[in-house]
Amino acid sequence: MFYSTKKLFLFFFLCIVLIVNYNNNGFVTAVNSIGLNYGLLGDNLPSPSNVINLYKSIDITKIRIFDPNTEVLNALRGHRDIAVTVGVRDQDLAALAASEEAVKGWFATNIEPYLPDVNIAFITVGNEVIPGPIGSQVLPVMQSLTNLVRSRNLPISISTVVAMWNLEQSYPPSAGMFTSQAREQLVPVLKLLSQTNTPILVNIYPYFPYVSDPASIPLDYATFNTEAIVVQDGPLGYSNMFDSIFDAFVWAMEKEGVKDLPMVVSETGWPSAGNGNFTTPDIAGTYNRNFVKHITSGKGTPKKPNKGIDVFLFATFNENQKPAGTEQNFGLYNPNDMKPIYKLF
Repeated sequence: MFYSTKKLFLFFFLCIVLIVNYNNNGFVTAVNSIGLNYGLLGDNLPSPSNVINLYKSIDITKIRIFDPNTEVLNALRGHRDIAVTVGVRDQDLAALAASEEAVKGWFATNIEPYLPDVNIAFITVGNEVIPGPIGSQVLPVMQSLTNLVRSRNLPISISTVVAMWNLEQSYPPSAGMFTSQAREQLVPVLKLLSQTNTPILVNIYPYFPYVSDPASIPLDYATFNTEAIVVQDGPLGYSNMFDSIFDAFVWAMEKEGVKDLPMVVSETGWPSAGNGNFTTPDIAGTYNRNFVKHITSGKGTPKKPNKGIDVFLFATFNENQKPAGTEQNFGLYNPNDMKPIYKLF
């Protein structure tokens, strides 16, 4: 039987959402803790206006773009029910870190024109550049942007996006600690975020540790497909790897004196092709389906129980201009026909 893209996505949420609302068509849709990453590294992608229509049709209210793309931001005009996270490009960090005037100019060019009719909720300074050679440029740009939005009383949060490799140790979760370079570059950022009560955005991919050691890590543990406790960490029991990584990051922050800082999961997902039997549509669908079920249950993680987590799935489309292999195959949809890559229910 043929199902439209909208019905596939809505039936997906019908199966997994604990807290529900009914739209005008009588379909069950998800609470808005789930967002989507909207990448643009493809030569066959649908127009931004069509993509925005897709988001509206499946009740997505949060998206993340990786740079202030004018075509996308113009397509978002008038859709203030969609909260947008906009990234500062890594290659712009050096110039912006060197000059507060440059930051003001960047904001005037890339953000200011859209403030009246686009809901820009976050600006992220750099994508996974901490720790690294340009990681030290993140903090001064964040400080300048924070001062700017505060001086104008704008409801825009300023943060950065970091990856799992900031963790020198993550097993068991309570042993979580940052690398020495992460301590140098990330901890000052975390302390700034604590002062402004702004979340840190973290990319968490159980796929990568799983494929690096599939003999030791059960696939069901990596894909939320078991309720059995696989890792016992003192009084805390873990039945999935995502919670383990998330809590390891929390433990690492606490060891640096940063407590109760919110975390947004800016990326997670599983590729549907590109690495043999590790990356099939069935496994990718299992991960994403179970992940959303876990998030929308509201049960949190063992260290942070009964606390909601804001997340962004990666990504909306397969992108054919990314490096060949798995990088091209994290999408939920084919770009040519905007149909789901695998069944979502």
